[in-house]
Amino acid sequence: MKLHRPGAEIWTPDGTPAEEALARTTHMGIGAHQDDVEILGQRGILDCFDRTDRWFTAVVVTDGAGSARGGPYADYDDDRMRAVRKLEQKKAGMVGDYSAVVLLDYTSSDVKTPPATPVVEDLAALLKAARPEVLYTHNLADKHDTHIGTLMRVIEACRKLPSADRPARVLGGEAWRDLDWMCDPDKVTVPLSDREALSNALLGVFDSQITGGKRYDLATSGRFRAHATYHQSHHLDATNLLAFLMDLTPLVKDPSLDPVTYAKGFIDRFQAEVLDRVKRITGR
Repeated sequence: MKLHRPGAEIWTPDGTPAEEALARTTHMGIGAHQDDVEILGQRGILDCFDRTDRWFTAVVVTDGAGSARGGPYADYDDDRMRAVRKLEQKKAGMVGDYSAVVLLDYTSSDVKTPPATPVVEDLAALLKAARPEVLYTHNLADKHDTHIGTLMRVIEACRKLPSADRPARVLGGEAWRDLDWMCDPDKVTVPLSDREALSNALLGVFDSQITGGKRYDLATSGRFRAHATYHQSHHLDATNLLAFLMDLTPLVKDPSLDPVTYAKGFIDRFQAEVLDRVKRITGR
């Protein structure tokens, strides 16, 4: 497969040829940065781990050059940081037994600035080759511009494909803003406690971020633990770790559906729920 960026690559942990690794993919995660997929797509990784009939492929859109850095990484320039982040992503692929790790090597500006045609074309080619049943990516309420840019490119890429080639389900996971605020009927809830050690190991390989001053490992686990307890006020915890996802499938199935309108629907329902409860309890 010919990707646009000269630094792009498709790496397979078990040495399977790239075309075969993509073809056997059943679950895919597309994230803006290295470690995003391990946060937003954990359920998909766990579902495929140690299986021969399910395979997970991670796609990272940007090059990692703009990553935050501190501690022993404080003096790393962008080129050295880019190399470190790519290696860390490959380590996660090895730990998670991925089918493939795809590094598209774009800058954040490439992704955020429409029309971003090369990005969309690369993603569409990968999706066509893999035809994943389930696709994990960012959600519409994320507050990171590059995450939203990546999500928009993913939606555009899916829409370029024939209907039969599009993922059956597309889910937006949590990163820079969780989804606890969404009304419960709107949440896609997924338990994550079945392989907690694996989940910890996946994020633990991103040492440049953890040792460098961003404890994504603790923050992600803490978020999922909080969700498990605070999701239902009148029931005992059903799991130790719980993630909330946004169902983005309608945006892929119906190209006429506006992402802004779709996002507004979640916000409007949340607003109505809050105001209705306050009015009801105050007798208004």
